[in-house]
Amino acid sequence: MKALQSCKLCPRRCSTDRLSGALGFCRAGADAEVFRYGPHYGEEPPLSGTGGSGTIFFSRCTLSCLYCQNYPWSQQGDGTTYSADGLAGILRELHAAGCHNWNLVSPTPWIPHVQQALAGMREEAIELPVVYNTSGFERRETLVDLEHTVDIYLTDLRYACEVSAHEGSGRADYAPIAREAILEMWRQKGPLQLGADGMATQGTICRLLILPNRADETIANLHWLADNIGPGIAISVMAQYTPAFRAPAMDGWNRRLARAEYERVAGVVADLGFDIGWMQEYEGDAPDELIGFTMEAGSSI
Repeated sequence: MKALQSCKLCPRRCSTDRLSGALGFCRAGADAEVFRYGPHYGEEPPLSGTGGSGTIFFSRCTLSCLYCQNYPWSQQGDGTTYSADGLAGILRELHAAGCHNWNLVSPTPWIPHVQQALAGMREEAIELPVVYNTSGFERRETLVDLEHTVDIYLTDLRYACEVSAHEGSGRADYAPIAREAILEMWRQKGPLQLGADGMATQGTICRLLILPNRADETIANLHWLADNIGPGIAISVMAQYTPAFRAPAMDGWNRRLARAEYERVAGVVADLGFDIGWMQEYEGDAPDELIGFTMEAGSSI
């Protein structure tokens, strides 16, 4: 917990003394905050399986995405405070429910709490693969410290240019930071590995959400992945963008994905030889519910 005395967990490196009650950009304090947890059946198939992914939706976020569908807890802070022991209780409950893994959604501000809770699970001989479910806005040095904590990285790669990253999430430097993070994730865990039951045990999955008017950026990121890692990385191409939160009032962000944009990206996925992962089917109208609870696995590539 000493890391909270001068918090530098994310790329912002606010250096805030959270233990003394000060708050940095993400507004995270000394105790972990969780909005919701439970078995989740809408993740990629090797994560959800039949027992569900044991998902913990943490409050707070290190980004400020104008289209965030989870904004009540990611940006407004809805949720319940948990001590490290309380967080361990959640992990214990998800294990007892038969979940296939512990899926930590936006855990960056709470890494010390998670590590302490997981240490308690090891002492009790309770183990599940740990999924680090992130926006991709991660500090490489923080990821290095997680090498022996995380089993599966589930990361986004959303933008390829500064203008979109600044408009969409408030960080013009998102792309180079997220790409450096993915390289570190790949170095640690490599390609997706499955157990005899078909469930993920280790590896890296990169999610690419196609944004309206920005299919070129998804394509640029696919090329970057192919050039810097290769088509062996598992990808999850998502077509479910819905203008939520502040997006309906923002030109260029206030519509859903067009079929032509989707088909352009799908063609590049095939041309570059990606054959491990999933591509969400184009439906035109995305569901109105929260993204974290409705993502369809889609068809296999």
